[in-house]
Amino acid sequence: MTPSRPKIYFIRHGETDWNLEGRLQGQKDIPLNDVGRVQAEEAARKLQALVPHYEDLAYVASPMTRTRETMEILRATLGLHPEVYRLDDRLVELTFGVWEGMTWKEVRKAEPALAALREQDKWHYAPPGGGESYAMLVDRIRPILDDLTRDTVIVAHGGVARAFLAICCGVSSRQAASMDIWQGRILVIEGRNHRWV
Repeated sequence: MTPSRPKIYFIRHGETDWNLEGRLQGQKDIPLNDVGRVQAEEAARKLQALVPHYEDLAYVASPMTRTRETMEILRATLGLHPEVYRLDDRLVELTFGVWEGMTWKEVRKAEPALAALREQDKWHYAPPGGGESYAMLVDRIRPILDDLTRDTVIVAHGGVARAFLAICCGVSSRQAASMDIWQGRILVIEGRNHRWV
C-alpha cells in the first residue's frame, strides 16, 4: 500500500484588476487589488478555523507578485512571519502566449478559428506565441507532489489548481479545464478527494 500524500491546502491568489476585467493574465505579473487583499485575509481566517496548528504546515507559493502578496497577507493575518515561505517556479500560471492581456471576447474576435479550436479541447490546446496547454502544465506540476513531505499550503493560480485536481483527484481533463477556482476560499485536497472551504 502506498503511503498517503500530505494534505494540500490550495489557495488561489486574490483578485487583480485583470481578473476583474476578465483579462488573461497567464505569466504577466499583475498585483492584487483591494478586493484581492481582503480575499487573502479571508483565506487566512478559513485556514485558521480549519487547521488548529497552522504554524506547523509547510508554505509554498508561485513566485509571481499576486501569489507572493496573497501568501504574505495570509501569513501576517495568521500572526506568522510574512516572508517565511518557499517559492517554487514550477507553480507559475500557464502562459497564454500572445493572448495574455486580452479578454476572451477579444481573442474570439481577433482569432475566431483558434479560439474555436481551444473551446473544442481546452486541456490540450496551447495558444499561439509560446502558450502552454493544461496537459503541458500537468507535466510541470506533477514533480511538486513528490517533493511534499508534510501538509502544505500552496498559493498559486487557477490553472495550477485545475492541474492538481486532474493529477491528485482524478478529475477528468474536460471537467478540470472548465472548473471554477474561487478566490478567498481554500481547496482542500486529501488523497483522491477535494472540497472547498
